[in-house]
Amino acid sequence: MWPYHPDLLATPVPRYTSYPTAAEFGALPTDAYRIALEGAAGDVSLYVHIPFCERICYYCGCNTGHAGRRQRLDSYLAALHREIETVASLLPRNTRVRRVSFGGGSPNAITPVDFVRLIDSLTVNFHLASPVLSIELDPRTMTADWGEVIGKVGIERASMGVQTFAGHCQQAIGREQSEDCIVRAVDWLRQAGVSSLNFDLMYGLPGQSGDDLLDSLHRSRVLGADRIALFGYAHVPHLVPRQKVIDASALPGQEERFAMAALGYAYLCTHGYVPVGFDHFARPGGDPLARAAIDGTLHRNFQGFTDDGAPVLIGLGSSAISSFPQLLAQNEKNSGRYRMLAGEGRLAASHGIVRSPQDRLRGEIIEHLLCRGSALLPPCVLAHLPAGLPEFLARGLASLDGARLSILPEGLPYSRTIAALFDPYRQQSPRRFSSAV
Repeated sequence: MWPYHPDLLATPVPRYTSYPTAAEFGALPTDAYRIALEGAAGDVSLYVHIPFCERICYYCGCNTGHAGRRQRLDSYLAALHREIETVASLLPRNTRVRRVSFGGGSPNAITPVDFVRLIDSLTVNFHLASPVLSIELDPRTMTADWGEVIGKVGIERASMGVQTFAGHCQQAIGREQSEDCIVRAVDWLRQAGVSSLNFDLMYGLPGQSGDDLLDSLHRSRVLGADRIALFGYAHVPHLVPRQKVIDASALPGQEERFAMAALGYAYLCTHGYVPVGFDHFARPGGDPLARAAIDGTLHRNFQGFTDDGAPVLIGLGSSAISSFPQLLAQNEKNSGRYRMLAGEGRLAASHGIVRSPQDRLRGEIIEHLLCRGSALLPPCVLAHLPAGLPEFLARGLASLDGARLSILPEGLPYSRTIAALFDPYRQQSPRRFSSAV
């Protein structure tokens, strides 16, 4: 279905959940984050980071630690409550929180009671305007009590880290979970009223075959996943030390990964899902993500593809990133330093980047290419087109009609690589990223 050009996929590229990417973050100017908070207006979204898991998977690149040390977890939650108070006190009265997302780690690594206390704290301190609530969950540690709390709180959207149903792949990545475990979690979530359920799946895992992938896709569909995120496993042990446990010799090669991505895309598109960008899929009809993809209103932020159009996203918790039109600000990654700053009532964001007008212009081009498949190039960009673009045009992967650059159907798996052509930071950054497919 897709033409394979290994030379065009040789260079790792970012996933572009922000622009500039976190690889370009440095020390922020004094009070930049405070000024951005005080200048926010209208609709805002919140992201709450819980950097704990009861079991740590070998593949995971997230900022997370073991939840077994209760004193450390309690200390973190106390600091998070204090940060909620501090940040909320700086927002103007006319801000309205329309969405709240809980991620990690695994938010269900804390107790249901602790989670309810977080909800209460957000309710007391922010102006919550009937927000859409979403949560990431580890099905291995899902319980009936958690299902009950999710129902009472009113969470509408949930995402489960399934990754694969193949037992030998689960063992290789340190995430062993039975199908019964997944089924039980799905039942609890549906009973709780969750109307949009996402399964995270991966290809390119050690020992994984195309048949393994097809089996996981089939089981996910039968279990009623409303959305499926199909990611290529990013093996970067030089950046994620825990990945050194994974046998690199068992990983599929680039061509096998490419074939798996094509296989997954073809299966889902012919079994009732609408493609959302390159690696996300949603059932059409009532799903807002599918509607956004069809209507051309899709966006991209630190949670990936989203129908959230709010210009401000405020991150709470260690390593959480806040996004403003003019600023990206990241909280301290180190949990100990985060707890100290937030616990003292100080803002925990110290790194990030002030977005210049040129950053915002190029960020819009990249977002439109990834979310809508095309972008209108302004004259300043048209006058200096990227040197690598003609290769994609010549091979029929993209087209340039006047000022309109479009990614053609054959070029879909090259979307991030094409978008990266408009990122001047890539020319100078020493950081490595994951495989383009």
